[in-house]
Amino acid sequence: MQILDHPGRMQDVADRLRGQGKTIGLVPTMGALHEGHLSLMHRCRSENDTSVMSLFVNPLQFDRKADLEVYPRDLEGDLKKAEAAGVDLVFAPAEQAMYPEGFQTFVDVAELSRRWEGASRPGHFRGVATVVTKLFTAVKPHRAYVGQKDYQQALLVTRLVRDLNLDVEIVVMPIVREPDGLALSSRNANLSSAERRAALCLYRSLTYAEGRVRAGERDAKALLDGVRTIIEREPLARADYIACCHPETLDPLDRIEGAVLFALAVWIGRTRLIDNVLVTG
Repeated sequence: MQILDHPGRMQDVADRLRGQGKTIGLVPTMGALHEGHLSLMHRCRSENDTSVMSLFVNPLQFDRKADLEVYPRDLEGDLKKAEAAGVDLVFAPAEQAMYPEGFQTFVDVAELSRRWEGASRPGHFRGVATVVTKLFTAVKPHRAYVGQKDYQQALLVTRLVRDLNLDVEIVVMPIVREPDGLALSSRNANLSSAERRAALCLYRSLTYAEGRVRAGERDAKALLDGVRTIIEREPLARADYIACCHPETLDPLDRIEGAVLFALAVWIGRTRLIDNVLVTG
């Protein structure tokens, strides 16, 4: 497994691979790898000649410095997991290589960034869009693999590619969960045992909403009230936002007429978790 730490060297390798007619797949990560990341890597490996994992904790997408400081890091463990998953190349640039002194160019997907995560974390999606654009420029992938857990982010990256006419296919993979339903997240490592149990309220509330929709409920307010009640019953939980929205525009819905996305962000103690469920039929 090859490891590269500079965008220019990554571009040189990508140009050589493309010149040889090789397809390149990319799994962008910030490390602290779990089975959700590994599912992306396995899919990437199966569909491309060369699989690349980027490993970069992007400072631009953290709205709180304290969150950046406590973000879990395990470079040695991540490299071992990536190699075991069949990754061919790891692109792990230093911050200075990605954002050299005087850096002042940013990418903003304006409309999709307005609500939910974008409203709760000002500047977050500008940081995401900027680093993704830079990763695509360096790695030059034919396909990039992202997870549905970060639904709004996946939608934003798909829109970015479409709007900028980038030659890359975005593949969105399903959420990977623990047996009890908790969505896998690097931030789960920050939970105490009591908080880990409390965090199950996210999944319980989403399965409640999905069940009510499938049973015929169409009133969004009634559904949101039920979700909020489940969250509020948990003493260690504090809801940031709870959304019932259109899965393509992310606009809030009053009444459900077709597919619907339920998405939420909840503080469990000092750890902020997100989750969602897409109900399509």
